[in-house]
Amino acid sequence: MGLFDKKYCDICGDKIGLLGNRKLEDGNMCKDCAKLISPWLTGRKGYTVEEMKEHLAYREENKEKVQAFSATKVLGLETKVYIDEDNGQFLVYNGRNFKEGNPDVLDFSQITGCRIDIDEHEHEIYREGPDGEELSYDPPRYERTYDFEVILSVNSPWFSEINIIVESSDVEKYSHEYRQAEQACEEIKEALTSIRSEARSAAVEAAKPKMAVNCPFCGASVVPDASGKCEYCGGAIG
Repeated sequence: MGLFDKKYCDICGDKIGLLGNRKLEDGNMCKDCAKLISPWLTGRKGYTVEEMKEHLAYREENKEKVQAFSATKVLGLETKVYIDEDNGQFLVYNGRNFKEGNPDVLDFSQITGCRIDIDEHEHEIYREGPDGEELSYDPPRYERTYDFEVILSVNSPWFSEINIIVESSDVEKYSHEYRQAEQACEEIKEALTSIRSEARSAAVEAAKPKMAVNCPFCGASVVPDASGKCEYCGGAIG
């Protein structure tokens, strides 16, 4: 095929316009289908057409999770972390209303790690020369500013990290904005680390073999159900 031959999207079948092609490992994808990809997925060109179709099917199913999601806690400054404590889920979104987007909804149990990343930027400060030119001081002087992110490691078939941008406006150290961003990072890390620990403890508890006990109400030897009740009489065994 020639460079300018017509190409069609291997996902939706539509014709791909000029400069609208998004390459896959074994095919092509239009820019409209590419917009549906999770923002956390990387290495698109390494995905086959079938793998990308599977990913977009997951993204379509995720829309229902977003609509059912009910945040009980919100953390962060720029990018927000929404936590649904009742259903053991969370999502990360940078926008006014996550219901209007399609942010990936993840379970608490998918969190595998969390760390704070403070990125330092160094800018030289110049003085004005006699002809208005910029001249370095002797010795050179520098201004240092900082960006803040929380890097969340997750167990997902589609991505392994989520970058939570807390502050990206190059704040100066010891400023109010610096302290505010630092505190927001710590709050996010503490909350997600606690969630991870609780989810792991629950998984360990659930994996323990269930022991049969005698129901104090009907006397049956029974393993309590998920709600701690006797399967025969419905009595609360505890």
